[in-house]
Order: sequence, then C-alpha cells, then structure tokens
Amino acid sequence: MKSAKSTEVSKVSKAAKSTKPAAKAKHKLGWIGMGRMGYAMASRLLDGGCDVSVWNRTQAKAEPLAAHGAKVVSRISELSGCDIVFTMVSTTDDLKQVLFGKGGLLTGKRKPRAVIDNSSISEEGSAEIRAECERLKVAYLCAPVSGNAKVAKAGLLWVVVSGPKAAFTLAEPYLAMFGRGSTYVGEGELARIWKIAHNTMFGVIIQSLCEITVMAEKAGIPRHVFLDSINNSVLGSMYTRYKTPVLTNLTFDQVTFTPKLLLKDMDLGMGAAKHYGVPMPAAAATRESVSALVGRGYDDVDFAILLKEIATASGLKIKSENKKVPDGLGH
Repeated sequence: MKSAKSTEVSKVSKAAKSTKPAAKAKHKLGWIGMGRMGYAMASRLLDGGCDVSVWNRTQAKAEPLAAHGAKVVSRISELSGCDIVFTMVSTTDDLKQVLFGKGGLLTGKRKPRAVIDNSSISEEGSAEIRAECERLKVAYLCAPVSGNAKVAKAGLLWVVVSGPKAAFTLAEPYLAMFGRGSTYVGEGELARIWKIAHNTMFGVIIQSLCEITVMAEKAGIPRHVFLDSINNSVLGSMYTRYKTPVLTNLTFDQVTFTPKLLLKDMDLGMGAAKHYGVPMPAAAATRESVSALVGRGYDDVDFAILLKEIATASGLKIKSENKKVPDGLGH
C-alpha cells in the first residue's frame, strides 16, 4: 500500500438545497456505470440541468435516463469529447478496463480534462490509475461518497475528494449537486483511505445494531420501538434511521448494498489496518460475520439480512412487524 502524499484537510463546501446549476453547468459531462449509485448520482446532474452523456455495459440500464435529458452512448470512446467524466464501477479492474482497456476512455487521441472516480477501490489500484492518468495528462480525482442510492436520490450524499486541487475546483460545482457538500482532504489517494475507513465503520455499526436489536426484542421490546428510541438517542444517525424500515419489516429484497460488496470493503479495511499497524478487533469480528453471510449464498439481498442470521443464532424467530416507519430521508 502506498503512503498518502498529504495530510492536508482543507475546504468543506456546503451544497445549495436546489440542484439548479445557474452558470455552473458549462461543461460537457460523461458518466460511466449505471448501477444503483451511478444511476442515482447521474440523475442528480441531469436534474441540475447539466449536459450529461452516459455509458453502461448493459445499455438498457442507462436508457431510462434519456427521458431526463441524458445522451446514451453505445461506446465508451464517445465520452472522450467530454470535459469531465465520472466513473462509478465495482472494482479496480473494472475501472482500469473502462479507462485503459480496448476502446477505453483514455485510449484515443481525444481525452477529457478530468476523470472523477466515485467507486470504492483499493488505494494501490487507485495509485496505479493515477500514475497512468498523469502520464496521459488527464487530471484524476478520487471522490467516494457517504450514502446509498436512496440517500443520493434525496440529495443527502457527502463527497470526500483527493487529487489535484485545481481539478477539485473544476469539479466542485458538480460534486455539490450530489447532495449536502464535499470535503477536500488533500493530494493522492487520501480519499480512498477515507472511504475504506468509512465502509469499515459502516460494517461494524450494522453488526452492532443488529446484535442489540435482537437482544432487545428477545427481552420483549418490539423492534420498531427499540429502533425508534435508538434513532432519538445520542446514538442515532442518518444511517440507523434509514436502516430502520428494513430492520422493522424485514424487506431485505429492497437492496441498497449486498453482503458481497460489504465483504469486499471489510477486506480493504483489514488490509489497510495491517498496512498501517492498527489493531481492529471489532472490524475483524464483523468481517467474519459478513463472510458467513456470503458463504450462505446471500447474493441479491440487502446486507441487513444480518439481523435474521443473528436472530436465528439466538434462537429467536423474527417476522415483519408491518409498521410504517420513517427512514429519515423523507420517505
């Protein structure tokens, strides 16, 4: 793992409540990756009146955005004329492929001014991609986000960015359209470290939340009552609030994040802990719990299925409480 180039923590920008761009939307934007997050974030740019062209490996997933003003392209190379191209893909290898593989974004004569990657990938892989982008004279920003597709749709994401400060200044008006604002943490891959830390904590919190919820229910407190009390306590957060409906009603088919993706991020967290010499026993235990979910074949469900597994291990048979509870996102 490469060490971070800078420890500078600087500008925090607050996004306006409206996504109307005024004079901001003066650049041609491209978007690669139409998963749940990519679709929701690209939609925010379109709602802000931006000129956005989109590509996805399965084009049908991108086509609904055409009704909102997006130009759906069939080849990645068609985005090379954009000023800024955002990427939101699953793995480091996926990002390398769309940028440098056959027909990739940066393989032709024309190239965008900047690539902004919102994916969750490794620090080492990101550093390799940065070196190649620098060789090609293309600015590269790491810009992972806090929040899921529902949070993106509600305009409540937070973006953390690292890379060339000039590129951040160029991109900041568009990053602001994703939600509440952004934090610039410095050069290099520092935003990757932030995202790894964020998602490791993400896993530890859901593990703890599911454990205490099962304990409270087994003692006799209804789940929705217990979760409401946690949400209104000093421990409550946007995260605990937006997970409350699925934990109350066991709607694990409403997927925000899968166990497999969480396991990938927990592995990145444990790798970073080993590299920097930081013991993380709570994260290590959570990693094994999430690994067990993946081993049991939970692929296309929300990672909150962890609640059911902990309940089963506790001898508690849980069922939906069929309660309409708020998610804290206006839904």
